[in-house]
Amino acid sequence: MSRRPTEPLDLDATDRRILNALQEGFPLSPRPFAEVGEAIGLGEEELIARLDRLSSAGAVTRFGPFFDAAAMGGAFCLCAMAVPAARFDEVVTKVNAHPQVAHNYERMHRLNMWFVLATETPEGITETARRIEEETGIAVLLFPKLEEFFIGFRVAA
Repeated sequence: MSRRPTEPLDLDATDRRILNALQEGFPLSPRPFAEVGEAIGLGEEELIARLDRLSSAGAVTRFGPFFDAAAMGGAFCLCAMAVPAARFDEVVTKVNAHPQVAHNYERMHRLNMWFVLATETPEGITETARRIEEETGIAVLLFPKLEEFFIGFRVAA
């Protein structure tokens, strides 16, 4: 996996309606895209095509459910690595190959790679971090959640 900057994308009013509507939830139904499309004045196929375009352009980076791993017996942990710039693409590919990795971001800081681990058990955090360290030769710093806050973050498109 290589990194690429997101090109500016002209969002029209329909794109904005889609992005705003999907931040409020997604129906669990036999045809959820048809249901959302109807609510915002689109056909099912057009909604899917627009979401595909928004995703391909990088305007949508994640589309899917958010599970509370801890409530299901698992764990989340914020992690950081100090990755040499010359190795960043190589390391991001190795890190992102782990299915437990989500939300991987590059930062302009000594700790330039930040990602979240979500595992089925609390022990899975240390096991996955250890495997990443072995594969990359770079320490994974763990920042476990001490307290949870729900902020209901939404971004108006």
